[in-house]
Amino acid sequence: MNGHAFRRGAASRAPAIRGKILLVDQERCDGCAKCAEACSLFHTGTSDPARSRIRILGLENHQLFAPSTCQHCETPFCTEACPTRACHRDEESHAVLIDPEVCMGCKTCIVACPFGAPTFDELEGVSIKCDYCQGEPQCVAVCEPGAISYVFSDENNLRRRRRHGLKVYGWRHAASPGE
Repeated sequence: MNGHAFRRGAASRAPAIRGKILLVDQERCDGCAKCAEACSLFHTGTSDPARSRIRILGLENHQLFAPSTCQHCETPFCTEACPTRACHRDEESHAVLIDPEVCMGCKTCIVACPFGAPTFDELEGVSIKCDYCQGEPQCVAVCEPGAISYVFSDENNLRRRRRHGLKVYGWRHAASPGE
């Protein structure tokens, strides 16, 4: 692991990955959690939000919700931290994935991720995170308010993600100079 791996803000300044990304508009999210249900059904065959790869963060009394999932960072801390390399970038899709056959369940990727994206599947004994449902994200398909979209990661979308990071999380390093 190189010394810059845990430097605050490093991942948020990285360029967007090639291909497609999930883009979240928290202002549209109504907290219904259909995305989490669809995700767990796709991956496990059961409706179990604890085994979903997407989480709904929010404050119900303020009607403020935000779907949270893997950002598939250009420089992913989870891949640098994983001792078995189960957490890796797929060369074809450029998505950051976890191979359950290689994962030893040490949870190092969970600790390393500044976004809290990977979680631990207690039944399988491995870390899990968003894999874009092999290119057809189920969360997007069921999101009636349109809070989650699957879009190409062009410069415009990168700016939107950075503004989202500033707005929702207050990251000081989320915006590039001049934005």
